Amino acid sequence: MAALPVLAACGPKWQEEQKDGYVLVTQKKGATLGYSAESGVKLIEDKGYVFKDLNRNGALDVYEDWRRPAEERAKDLASQLDIEEIAGLMLYSGHQAIPGAAYGRGGATYDGKSLQESGKKPYDMTDQQKKFLKEDNLRAVLVTSVESPEVAARWNNNVQAYVESFGHGIPANNSSDPRNETQATAEFNMGAGGKISLWPTTLGLAATFDPSIVEEFGRIASKEYRALGIATALSPQIDLATEPRWSRFNGTFGEDPDLDVDMARAYVDGFQTTEGSADGWGLESVNAMVKHWPSGGPEEGGRDAHYNYGKYAVYPGNNFSDHLRAFVEGAFKLNGGTKSATAVMPYYTISYNIDPSGKNVGNSYNKYIITDLLREKYGYQGVVCTDWNITYDNAAIEAFDGKCWGVEDLTVAERHYEVIKAGVDQFGGNNDKGPVLEAYNMWVQEFGEGDARVRFEQSAVRLLLNSFRTGLFENPYLDPAKTAEIVGNPEFMQAGYEAQVKSVVMVKNHGNALPKQEKLKVYVPKRHFPRAGGMFGLTPGTSERWDWPVAKELVEKYYEWVDDPAQADFALVMIQGPQSGSGYDVADRQKGGNGYVPISLQYNDYKAVDARAESIAGGDRLEKSANRTYKNKTVKTPNINDLKLVVDTKKAMGDKPVVVVVNLSRPAVLAEFEPYADAILVTMGVQNQAVLDLVSGKYEPSGLLPMQLPANMKTVEEQCEDVPRDMECLVDADGNKYDFAFGLNWSGVINDERVAKYK
Repeated sequence: MAALPVLAACGPKWQEEQKDGYVLVTQKKGATLGYSAESGVKLIEDKGYVFKDLNRNGALDVYEDWRRPAEERAKDLASQLDIEEIAGLMLYSGHQAIPGAAYGRGGATYDGKSLQESGKKPYDMTDQQKKFLKEDNLRAVLVTSVESPEVAARWNNNVQAYVESFGHGIPANNSSDPRNETQATAEFNMGAGGKISLWPTTLGLAATFDPSIVEEFGRIASKEYRALGIATALSPQIDLATEPRWSRFNGTFGEDPDLDVDMARAYVDGFQTTEGSADGWGLESVNAMVKHWPSGGPEEGGRDAHYNYGKYAVYPGNNFSDHLRAFVEGAFKLNGGTKSATAVMPYYTISYNIDPSGKNVGNSYNKYIITDLLREKYGYQGVVCTDWNITYDNAAIEAFDGKCWGVEDLTVAERHYEVIKAGVDQFGGNNDKGPVLEAYNMWVQEFGEGDARVRFEQSAVRLLLNSFRTGLFENPYLDPAKTAEIVGNPEFMQAGYEAQVKSVVMVKNHGNALPKQEKLKVYVPKRHFPRAGGMFGLTPGTSERWDWPVAKELVEKYYEWVDDPAQADFALVMIQGPQSGSGYDVADRQKGGNGYVPISLQYNDYKAVDARAESIAGGDRLEKSANRTYKNKTVKTPNINDLKLVVDTKKAMGDKPVVVVVNLSRPAVLAEFEPYADAILVTMGVQNQAVLDLVSGKYEPSGLLPMQLPANMKTVEEQCEDVPRDMECLVDADGNKYDFAFGLNWSGVINDERVAKYK
């Protein structure tokens, strides 16, 4: 074996080419390599093939040899790393926008200045990124917004060249939360392409009741992810959504275990499988981090565990087992060669009274949840990564800060230690290796140096495997021009759009009000958009306004727009499902209450007369009472004007048809406006153009409800948070029951093979 200088004369089996920002090495029947000419990495030749000398020792190490199995390579490299390097692998960065911006904990700087002041390019690394990549040895980077696909590609290349230039040359494993969801107002144009293909929400994908569509989404999205430099998807969210009030319902595949299992399997197979690969792994593979073990679906009262007031998941129906099925029967038992999802994220919740020992702590702190169940009973050997910021302090019940549920009295370092002892490998949202090193020292003191090394090296192997399997050690670099061609190309955009259309559910079509195939006159009333806060306080909110819910220019491609309902042939009313808050109100606490209020799924004011008098779970150092009841309290819905809009429009239209399009992120009580609607379309994250294509008859509705729509709030209060399909459903004026797997097409109630399989 001989070390070769950069851009040396090529051998008989390989050749080099200078690309845009990196060197590409191709070889016959061998791995394609990419490296930076400025990183100091050279090539090593062995038996006519070349390899990257990532640690610059002049020898071909096992981990550098692409001919070896990924497991051997990961073990070899882990054995070479010191504890500081392993600690870095166990970190997962906070959210990184490209270019950097103020987000979460502090803002990004470039040489101590803002991007504009510094004169840097949007794809240059921030000061913070350089620090956590080099000083903290972090390699798992969570990417949020990107200025463009090309900027994302160039930023990726800068990061990879940087980390290749020191240590063992371990590449960055960049990741993303779901990126392919639509903006309703973004008009579809097959020829235009876009920043990325646009698909329904996860709940909308579930409404297709077609796992093959979900697998196709995974195949397409994984190609786009890899073209952006993303090798890990923080998805799918396969929590069984048995609690209808939960704010994250729309990120799930709905409330049915069988459908959840099949959709979870299809999603992971689509993302992780490189077609034509013997074992499924390749340069189009994206690691899937399924979430949230063991399901965050059964939140008491629907309150979400991002906040202290929602930290308890409860099981009044004794139905813990159904919540595991999408993991153990779906994501961990794939049809493709990759066999199992490579990573799992536990949810913030305390799975209340599930641990036989009686220990009630957040799932990532719970050895029974992570080791006894996930690792041992179900044999899961992949990466377990905490949800974000679970080791930080929590200052107030309503604060969006640390989520250290059940271990609030421990220090930050002690929390890290408890998480590692529970069997977890990686800390989401932690850029600092310090607490991990403190946890290592605690392990040494309790179990000895040898045992500590074994445990930490075990996590290192798991984490490194996900970079070896996806080919990052061979070539993590991107051609920006190819990235621009791949991401959001017309074929991908078309596939996403067709999935959007198939996700829409028609639940009412009284008197065959739809389709409206002629160029008729349509009245579209303005909608009241109430002021809305940003997501979890991290993104900007919106101000109150009255505005049209759809562009006039788009509607006029189908119909003649009129402002007077008296002149219209029909009305198109576009609204949102009821949004009544988070289940906690500081004002209630300040008035002497416990702070807990109902989450309503109806538009009119709601008084919780049927709520529990005593909560199932409760207790917190910041609260005087362990009873989190909200019985007999009243809550208002800020978008009550959506209900009034339907009622007022029907009065104005008289006997002429009113078509209501309601966008739902979770179940809702539609009984309040159903009598005033001749047709109702339920959407779950689609472009307005898809709605108009259905209303006009260009497509026929085919979606089915992936959830029950309750008859009233009484049945919502009386259902069990952990039990699927246990509510009384709305029955409309035509006698149709808005139950799971219900939907209409032009001929009436859909009763096809999907319904037969799942209902």
